[in-house]
Amino acid sequence: MDIVRISALRVEAVIGVHAWEQRIRQPLVFDLDMGTDIRPAANDDDLGRTLDYAAISERIRALVASSRYALIETLAERVVAAIRDEFGVAWLRLELRKPGAVGGAQHVAVIIERGQR
Repeated sequence: MDIVRISALRVEAVIGVHAWEQRIRQPLVFDLDMGTDIRPAANDDDLGRTLDYAAISERIRALVASSRYALIETLAERVVAAIRDEFGVAWLRLELRKPGAVGGAQHVAVIIERGQR
């Protein structure tokens, strides 16, 4: 299995359990590894035969822009479901980081891995 990776995709979101967090946009950072077979695309030099990381990045941005959740866990699950369903990704690993969520920590994160590798 080959892996297509999107690293450190920064997106602004309305996210958080506190009332003040629901009134502002905060940065989130996504890392996404997606399992696929890149040989067909490489053989034909054809974007249509691989995972289009630009389209996937735009889908994540659109989903986050239209969402409002308390938990990063909820948002992470929604993103994973959308990517698997809409792009036919059999296996993926997503790490969603929320910088500055806890004093003294660089970030908090949720990591989700779904599917067969």
